[in-house]
Amino acid sequence: MTQTEKTINYYNQNAASFASGTQDADMEELRRKFTDKLRAESFILDFGCGSGRDTRAFLSDGFRVEALDGSEELCRIAEQYCGIPVRQMHFQDFSEKNRYDGIWACASILHLSMEELEAVFLKMADALRFHGIIYASFKYGEFEGERNGRYFTDMTERRLEELLKSVPHLRLEEAWLTTDVRPGRDTEKWLNVILRKA
Repeated sequence: MTQTEKTINYYNQNAASFASGTQDADMEELRRKFTDKLRAESFILDFGCGSGRDTRAFLSDGFRVEALDGSEELCRIAEQYCGIPVRQMHFQDFSEKNRYDGIWACASILHLSMEELEAVFLKMADALRFHGIIYASFKYGEFEGERNGRYFTDMTERRLEELLKSVPHLRLEEAWLTTDVRPGRDTEKWLNVILRKA
C-alpha cells in the first residue's frame, strides 16, 4: 500500500470523527485573508475539502466553488454538508488549465511527499488563471514521514523557498505562523502561505 493509499484509508475509516472534529473549527480569519485578495464571485477550488467546512463558507459568501478530496467517505460527508457535488480524486491525478481564481489547500497537500508537492504545485499553477492565488497550510517543522497513520510533510519558510525554486510560475506573496484553532491543540504551529501565479 502506498503512503497516499494509507493516508486516504485513514480518512475513510475515520471520516465521521474527523468531520465532527473539524466542521466547527473557526477558520474565518484565514479564509478572509484569502478571499480579501479575490474579486466578488471569483471561482474557488477547495483542494482537499475534508468535511466541507470551507466550501460551505465560500458558497455562503457568494463565491463559485468546486471541491475535491481523496477520501470517498469525506466526499460523501462534504456533499451532504455543502449541497454541491464533490469530486473524489487524488491530488496527483488533478489536471486543469486556467480555470480558477483561487485554490484553497487548507491542511490538505501536507500529506504529499516533497517530490509529489513539487509536481502538484505545478499542476495547481496550471489550474489557476493569470494572477490567481493559492492558500496552503502545513504543520510547522522539518519532519517528513508517517504520523498517527497518515503521511505528513512539515514545512518551514526555508523548505518552502527551496521547493518553490522548481515552480517558476508561483511566487510567495505572504507567509505567517498561526497556532491550531482546535481545542487542546494550541501548542501546534502552522505555516500559512499565499502564493500568486506570476
